[in-house]
Amino acid sequence: MLCAAILCGFLLDMLLADPEWMPHPVVLMGKAITALEPRLRRRFADTPKGQLAAGRVLAAVLPLATLLITGAVCLGAEALHPALGFAVQTFWCWQALAVRGLAKESRNVYQKLTTDTLPNARQAVARIVGRDTQALSAQGVTKAAVETVAENFSDGVMAPLLYMLIGGAPLALCYKAINTMDSMVGYKNDRYLYFGRAAAHLDDGAGYLPARLAALFWIAAAALTGQNAGQAFCIWRRDRRNHASPNSAQTESACAGALGVQLAGPAYYFGQLYEKPTIGDPTRPIEPRDILRANRMLYTASVLALAVGLAVRAALWILL
Repeated sequence: MLCAAILCGFLLDMLLADPEWMPHPVVLMGKAITALEPRLRRRFADTPKGQLAAGRVLAAVLPLATLLITGAVCLGAEALHPALGFAVQTFWCWQALAVRGLAKESRNVYQKLTTDTLPNARQAVARIVGRDTQALSAQGVTKAAVETVAENFSDGVMAPLLYMLIGGAPLALCYKAINTMDSMVGYKNDRYLYFGRAAAHLDDGAGYLPARLAALFWIAAAALTGQNAGQAFCIWRRDRRNHASPNSAQTESACAGALGVQLAGPAYYFGQLYEKPTIGDPTRPIEPRDILRANRMLYTASVLALAVGLAVRAALWILL
């Protein structure tokens, strides 16, 4: 039943993305983090050691609470009726994935770049990236969109898919809680250097295997979509560690190689310049159509990962 729920959830995501009117678990997670942060900061001493402890409590409470609550709901629904249990699993598998939404938002950036003004393109890309976008050039906007498509294939597709294949929707949503914490408090700035450290390290650990699998699926997708798979593999081998995070450059490097462009490099976050290393070679200038090429690889890699994951789970079920 779980395989069927995952497949149905994936198809719903591909067809409908995340309707804006529908409540989303990540929004609730974000509200929980916002509510817990000031309480935990007050509860512990305002020292590096105290804020590290406060951050560890947050990093333990939110994922564990998410796992227990969603697991209890799934078990309760299954006990009431198998069809209800299937519906709940399907619904949350749908919400844990972000294939169509990511492609939709990045395509909107492409449309703004090609048919609208640069300020509107900057506003569009600001919806999907964490960096400052006010001063980005057209190439900077394009690069930011391509990078986020590649990076979020790991965070928004591969990782939740892997965890739902292992433990169903509850484990996938537990990962989403970890990833949401990292996106909100996992910064190395004055505010979160200590408080967000546990969340950042937990996200690094949870995303370690999915990021590497995601890179391999991206390289396979490059071959299937007419991009340079050989160069994708070479750049991945060379540049996959060119990031402060152990995971972020995995898919970015594969994408840069597949497209023959250079990604990453210095960027502004919250008004502060971060000197990040580049990823890939500037074989040619990046162009807006690279967003569409990245989206084709995103879709292809997602379908490949789903097919392989379901096949492996089915094989294990038969053998065991």
